[in-house]
Amino acid sequence: MTTDIATRRPGPHTGPAWLVLALACACQFMVILDSSIVNVALPSVCEDLGFTATGLAWVVNGYLLTFGGLMLLGGRAADLYGPRRTLVAGMIVFSASSLAGGLATAPEVLVAARLAQGAGAAMMAPATLAVINTSFTDPGARARAFGAWSAAGGVGGLVGAVAGGAITTGLSWRWVFLINVPIGAVLIAAAMMSLAGTRAGRRGSLDLAGAVTGTAGPAALIYGVMQSADHGWSSGPVLVPVVAGLVLLAVFIVVEARFAAQPMVPLRLFRIRGVAVANGLLLMFGGITIAMWYFTSLFLQNVLGGSALEAGLGQTPAAVMFMVVARWAAALLPRTGVRPLLLSGGACFLAGFGWLSLADAGSGYVTGVLGPTLLVAAGIGLTFPTLMAAATADVPGSDTGIAGGLAQTAGQVGGSIGLAVLATAAGARAASETGEGSPPAAALAAGYELVFLMAAGLGLAIAVVSMLLPRHRRGRAAVGAGAGVVADSPAVDGSVDGDEP
Repeated sequence: MTTDIATRRPGPHTGPAWLVLALACACQFMVILDSSIVNVALPSVCEDLGFTATGLAWVVNGYLLTFGGLMLLGGRAADLYGPRRTLVAGMIVFSASSLAGGLATAPEVLVAARLAQGAGAAMMAPATLAVINTSFTDPGARARAFGAWSAAGGVGGLVGAVAGGAITTGLSWRWVFLINVPIGAVLIAAAMMSLAGTRAGRRGSLDLAGAVTGTAGPAALIYGVMQSADHGWSSGPVLVPVVAGLVLLAVFIVVEARFAAQPMVPLRLFRIRGVAVANGLLLMFGGITIAMWYFTSLFLQNVLGGSALEAGLGQTPAAVMFMVVARWAAALLPRTGVRPLLLSGGACFLAGFGWLSLADAGSGYVTGVLGPTLLVAAGIGLTFPTLMAAATADVPGSDTGIAGGLAQTAGQVGGSIGLAVLATAAGARAASETGEGSPPAAALAAGYELVFLMAAGLGLAIAVVSMLLPRHRRGRAAVGAGAGVVADSPAVDGSVDGDEP
């Protein structure tokens, strides 16, 4: 690793380059690990704390919602207050909330802890990017640093499934959260030693009004949707939060457009067709990833009867497939353009989820789960870096960073909304089957079947809507392989037939 390190501001680091990079990678690994390690522990959490089927989704949804909703605010805080302050503050919040989650004795406590964890992660992730940006100024060194950061996130996602299963089986689901506490303490100490404080950041202010309304709006909507599993759509417990969520989102748009001095989400970016379409596709793509990782983990345990460790190991081949295909797609993108890759990804989703919907309690792992999940994972690998590229391809150079952050946010929020809708649909279908006398495993299998069919529909929609992306020869693209790294990449050709614009 080159040691050509410079600063944009006085003293962004005090430690050697390798230590700064190791710290950034370790923090990113921790953030992504926590988004995947919990999935395989969910059945144990449900049994121990008494979650309902839809309530259990909030263990994942709480993290996704605040992580995605506050990520842009976290990036802004790193600019204003310096990467070290933001990173350390994020790690303190993340570690403290992990401790609270591991000690939780009621569903409400665990959900609150997950909301706080997501807020901590929303500070940590952009701060690690800021650390790399301010520490590595040589283009080659920075590219290698971003590659290592991205790989750390990819490995975190891969390790999370296996580690979650091993910890849950060998110790307890509580250690899935408690393990973050000693790791966080070490990282906080490393940050204090290897990074120096920043005396003054750029002038500006945090868009707190935008952050509150932009996060509370989707949260209220999601809560209302999930209440529909137990109440009718016309009932007060559903209508009140849904209407409140829509009002908050309207307020958010007004705040961003008219009142925020430095808006968290610059609405002018949505005047660019590629940005608007790609972010819409990322919202749908979030539902795809949730259907893959969250519901297949539940299927492996609740329907096929596997342990948490077996479920984690069962998802590992798909995680490897995703990482390999994502790297390949990122390299292929400048030559093929976005549309062929998105159409191929959509075909993988349609075939994989369609195949997965045929699995039931009598299915074997290889033919019922392994084959279709490999197809879906290939589709995710084709789609994710391509959508990240499309979301920034037509954006001016000065806005590439914020556009990349917006794209990551769209994927996270889309996953949160997708989980609410899919979990509600699965719960309603399972309840209906149970009422008709189906055994518990068969009723759950019917709910997951509906989820996989809905995910196949999302895959088809992604393929169709991708045709709205503009054609162009040149552009700046942000390709995130594995973990969503935002960086400059070669030009993106969005054409199908090679024609000029």
